[in-house]
Amino acid sequence: MNLEHYYWYFKKGLPIKLCDEIIKSGKERESKLALTGEISHKDLARLSKKEKKKKLKTRHSNVGWLNAPWIYNAILPFLNNANKSAGWNFEHSKAEDCQFTIYTKNHHYTWHCDSWHKPYSSDSPYEGLVRKLSLSVNLSNADEYKGGELQFDFRNEAAGKNIHTCEAMKEKGSIVIFPSFVWHRVTPVTEGTRYSLVNWIVGKNFK
Repeated sequence: MNLEHYYWYFKKGLPIKLCDEIIKSGKERESKLALTGEISHKDLARLSKKEKKKKLKTRHSNVGWLNAPWIYNAILPFLNNANKSAGWNFEHSKAEDCQFTIYTKNHHYTWHCDSWHKPYSSDSPYEGLVRKLSLSVNLSNADEYKGGELQFDFRNEAAGKNIHTCEAMKEKGSIVIFPSFVWHRVTPVTEGTRYSLVNWIVGKNFK
């Protein structure tokens, strides 16, 4: 799919006080090691130390889950604005639970896209739907961590990689929204702690 805009951002979109409230709520919830693909925490526990280390080369962070209405009321208007302003105009039906992510020293997430190659299965509350738009909010001040940059790869087969660092996301409260099939990564945090809130909007499969 050809895009004019690979992402859309709102610098300092959320007030600092609201970011702090989200962090407080996130810290009050149980957080676990973030996983990728279909592996479970039970599966991870069965892996050898070497196998686990290999898994963590792809993604290493801790996550918890939030679904308070006041959070959705704060972020969804930005998502709808971006969907229209960027010209994507994707049809969508609901939002997934929000992911509260904690990146500390050496935590990262290598190149990936948020969408899956097939719709959610029948055992999911999002059965038959696919991720269409991803939203990420930076909840930390720029001086509270180093590294942890959000980067996009506007790749295509002809030109190869086309890496772009989203500088606007360094400000606390800044929001970036992008199609869930766009490749992106979070570079390793080298100092401090970076908190973020992530959400995905789902809908019927693209035609």
